[in-house]
Amino acid sequence: MSAARPRLVLVGPMGAGKTTVARLLAQRWEVAVRDTDDDVERTAGKPISEVFVDDGEAAFRALEAEAVARALAEHDGVLSLGGGAVLDPTTRERLRDHTVVFLRVGLSDAVKRVGLGSGRPLLFGNVRARVKQLLEERTPIYESVATLVVDTDGRTPAEVADDIDRRLTKGQR
Repeated sequence: MSAARPRLVLVGPMGAGKTTVARLLAQRWEVAVRDTDDDVERTAGKPISEVFVDDGEAAFRALEAEAVARALAEHDGVLSLGGGAVLDPTTRERLRDHTVVFLRVGLSDAVKRVGLGSGRPLLFGNVRARVKQLLEERTPIYESVATLVVDTDGRTPAEVADDIDRRLTKGQR
């Protein structure tokens, strides 16, 4: 029996809609959905914001890398990764043979979607400036692991899911 393999892996920054789009696609394709942020919280026994405060970002990133490795090996549905998961070189290598969709979001839409950053430890302080910095730092990394790039600005999660489904289905013909 072959190992499980996600049908699709979603990556992108906070505010891109990864969790919502993952749920929509999983429902449409009648497969399970998994979010590595949820896995980290379950393993840690506390919210990610508390992991950052109590244990530090390095501890969170180690838990995140382990969660991604497990999910890539065990999960056969739609997988959503935390926004910073692709920062780990080993994670990027693990993603190489998977169908990875980068949900690209611009600064304005990202800021609107994350609001004041409640519960988002990387957004303490000036939310707009921090989101801009994260987008600038991470967009090239998201692009480097992506099989497909889908713009989310000005679109509903359902429209984004429709676009992904159409483009992946078209690519399979």
